[in-house]
Amino acid sequence: MDASPSQSPSGADHAIRVEGVSFAYDADADLILEGVSLNVRAGERLGILGPNGGGKSTLLKILLGSLKPTAGSVSVLGQSPVSARRSGVIGYLPQRVSAELRFPLRVEDVVLQPAAVRTAPWRRIGDADRAHAARCLEMVGAAALRSTRIGALSGGQLQRVLIARAIAAKPRVLLLDEPTVGIDVEGQKRFGEMLDAVRTEMNLTVVVVSHELATIAATSDRVACLRRTLHFHDAPHGLTPEVLSEVFRHDLAIFQASGAKGEACCGHDHDHEDGAGGGS
Repeated sequence: MDASPSQSPSGADHAIRVEGVSFAYDADADLILEGVSLNVRAGERLGILGPNGGGKSTLLKILLGSLKPTAGSVSVLGQSPVSARRSGVIGYLPQRVSAELRFPLRVEDVVLQPAAVRTAPWRRIGDADRAHAARCLEMVGAAALRSTRIGALSGGQLQRVLIARAIAAKPRVLLLDEPTVGIDVEGQKRFGEMLDAVRTEMNLTVVVVSHELATIAATSDRVACLRRTLHFHDAPHGLTPEVLSEVFRHDLAIFQASGAKGEACCGHDHDHEDGAGGGS
């Protein structure tokens, strides 16, 4: 059962549009995603909740243009995902980052990487880029770590620095894959507060995928429950306790269910609020 997004007349207020997307790695392989449709409004915080292996990271890779859907279409700010990524409007925090930890880079060096990519090899990074990088570190609460070696950071500090790097590229859409793994519930709450402050200052659209309910609660206004297919739980006035209770019931069912393959949430014996755009 798929959630069908409501449509605005022009669609101009949608930062992300996903229409009927299915994906399998091979023609004769089982579908990892099936008939997924969603709209994410500009400036929104959408959380995608589901189990490991439920298709969350695959959907993010499709939004990034790293994977091409088997069926359906995707646009990010009116562009193909590949074009949007190349034009710099998408920022991304991957689930696991290890390459940087093996190099003697300082935090400032990591956050300046987007500027370094834009700067010709024979030119130094400009003062404006350095000031912007410093401001990004301030926004995520990591300004004091500026000269620290990246390999010396804790897990929570590293996540903040990597978000600073992502927003240093001045994106309009920020995608985060399991951003709080290894962080306790109180840390997840602080992470959500920080992320919302960044979103507000930079006018970002944010999509967070996680299997952890506390992360979704801390970082999202609306919740999509994904296990191959998609269901929505809209919260027009924020993520209320009632909505959290409903999402938690579904989350438990995902992990406990032994039901038919392809069912999202806990089956078809309850109602979902369909829609992910406009006045859904």
